[in-house]
Amino acid sequence: MTAALVQSRFRVTGMDCASCAAKIEGTTLRIAGVAEAEVSVAAGTLVIRHAPDADLASLAGRLSPMGYALAPLAAGGGQRKAHDHGESCAGPDHSDHDHAGHDHTGHDHAKHDHAEAGGHDHDAAPAAEGSWWSTGKARLTLLSGLALVAAFGVGTFVPAVQSWLYLAAMLVGLVPIARRAIAAAANGMPFTIEMLMTIAAAGAVIIGAAEEAAAVVFLFLVGELLEGVAAGRARASIRALTALVPKTALVERDGTTVEVPAASLIVGEVILVRPGDRISADGLIVAGESGVDESPVTGESVPVRKGPEATVFAGTVNGEAALRVRVTATAEDNTIARVVKLVEEAQEKRAPTERLIDRFSRYYTPGVVVAAALVAVIPPLLFGGAWDAWIYKGLAILLIGCPCALVISTPAAIAAGLSAGARRGLLLKGGAVLETAGKVTTVCFDKTGTLTQGRPQVTDVIAFARPDAEVLRLAAALETGSSHPLAKAILDRAAADAIAIPVAEAAQALGGKGVSAQVEGREVFLGSPQAAAGRAPLTQAQADQIAALNDAGKTVSLLVADGAIAGAIAMRDEPRLDAPEGLAALKREGIRTVMLTGDNRRTAEAIGRQLDIEVRAQLLPQDKLRIVGELQQEGAVVAKVGDGINDAPALAAADIGIAMGGGTDVALETADAAALHGRVKDVASMIALSRRTMGNIHQNIAISLGLKAVFLVTTIAGITGLWPAILADTGATVLVTLNALRLLRVRLE
Repeated sequence: MTAALVQSRFRVTGMDCASCAAKIEGTTLRIAGVAEAEVSVAAGTLVIRHAPDADLASLAGRLSPMGYALAPLAAGGGQRKAHDHGESCAGPDHSDHDHAGHDHTGHDHAKHDHAEAGGHDHDAAPAAEGSWWSTGKARLTLLSGLALVAAFGVGTFVPAVQSWLYLAAMLVGLVPIARRAIAAAANGMPFTIEMLMTIAAAGAVIIGAAEEAAAVVFLFLVGELLEGVAAGRARASIRALTALVPKTALVERDGTTVEVPAASLIVGEVILVRPGDRISADGLIVAGESGVDESPVTGESVPVRKGPEATVFAGTVNGEAALRVRVTATAEDNTIARVVKLVEEAQEKRAPTERLIDRFSRYYTPGVVVAAALVAVIPPLLFGGAWDAWIYKGLAILLIGCPCALVISTPAAIAAGLSAGARRGLLLKGGAVLETAGKVTTVCFDKTGTLTQGRPQVTDVIAFARPDAEVLRLAAALETGSSHPLAKAILDRAAADAIAIPVAEAAQALGGKGVSAQVEGREVFLGSPQAAAGRAPLTQAQADQIAALNDAGKTVSLLVADGAIAGAIAMRDEPRLDAPEGLAALKREGIRTVMLTGDNRRTAEAIGRQLDIEVRAQLLPQDKLRIVGELQQEGAVVAKVGDGINDAPALAAADIGIAMGGGTDVALETADAAALHGRVKDVASMIALSRRTMGNIHQNIAISLGLKAVFLVTTIAGITGLWPAILADTGATVLVTLNALRLLRVRLE
């Protein structure tokens, strides 16, 4: 019987390009017992699904000659933690490098130099974890450049040794490259960029072009260095979130306040957050009221006023008053840690376009080698061409054909798109989700808590026998102390209007009817129109007014005082303030919007008219699932937006399920995507981000293939040679990466 597969996750040091990812994946898959290997350049991670007895301890030894080292990562969220072999894989001690919630910014990966005497060091994240100029890769590039300058300078004055000097300069850079090429070939991957580079440089020396060979090697190293810097920027954009969480916290213990590491906080402890401090843990406010700047987590630019029982997130900034906060999540499980973990895992999931290009490149590179060989051999053999000239052209084609720019065109854009979304509170679980979002043609919204506030609000206070302020004052007196949503709506309105609430005596709740009490010596009752009509007669005008309010989807409570109808209070779960703008943004893009709700038809249609959205009401969860299926059968690409609980079947069935919420477990884990700050316009922003990302991918593919096509023609025509060839490859790779990084600065309104 086959043993169940388990999963191990590793941080990879020394990876910054698609070529690196391909070599790591290929090497991993050659280990007996390994079923799947997923490599994320942007996250710097390797995820392996394997048999329990797979010899992963040997993986470090296989990857080290190619310039990579592994560090086991704790695998949260039900994933298996790295096995005991992890320490032997780790090389340098990374035991504290747990991406699930700890700080990634303090680790200096520049120290992990696997370059051996100036060899290759693919620094994991130069932009975030160490100065790029201090890495082994930078030192090798500088050394190669100095050797090239020295060869040119000395060779100018001593021409007799010039070719030997250029040969030595070339070997400075080529030896580490060739070492990696041989190591990759030994692991079953002979067609790597390092192998193409080695063949081209060695061939150039053989035909007497040593100076070009030395220059080409130097330019190749410069290109790799630039790739590392760009990849580091993309990777750092998400890990920088972890720096938002303070390293220390003021915790109340044994009657005193002591400063402790934030990572040591446990659920239930109470921390003190001073004005201006960042909040060090997710929690609930137990005392104090202050404006909280949540922009680091939600992207919301306006501080949110929060008081007792309100939720706060780690990394947000307290405003003007001290808060006492009860911790509800440990450092490994706070909102920012889960966002970082979610995005890193999302970057490990490849988009369909990325998978297609990856498969294409496996055949493309060997095809380039064959084409270069044919160009070098056929003209001299069949048409009497000069061997040196055609071998030179064949070597140039080898360099032009390097697939780096093409292979990185999609993952670089996907990683940047996911990062850009996460920094704005838009979380998409993988490249496939990001790619599909741009194809959405219909968006189905839940009503309560998605299109609406999720709680009733007082919309109308109507005076009949008494002034409206008096009606609200007496009603608030009856509802004081009640936790019912309608009661809270009345009390909130009274507080907003700064109404002094009198004391109610002998209060009595009348099941299904309302509440009565003595207020200022008068008998007062607040309840449904039917119950109120039994205590005091309604005029026809009053009945018509109540019916109109009901037709608008509002719940009406009547106040009876001293045996007469004193007034009415109407309440409704009102639309979110941004809902009209968000729905309008979708319609401008030609996207159909539909409300799917279990609420009564009258209320749903009233909200639908206000928001100008198609309405399907009085639906059970299975009805929502059926409607999503019907829309898909009509050819629509459907996004379902809801709270992630009641809508779970429809969320799962839709092409994309989007959970709305402020960082809850449900919002982060149940759907394909989540909008952290729960704004309706975030759905339109998510679709816009997807479309911009796909546009960026198409630009990248055009850049990479276009430059290759141009230089292929000019090389065969004899116009360009080895230098332009390597510039075409390196230049295309850098252009593609920089173009993808533009997504990090994209504005989403």
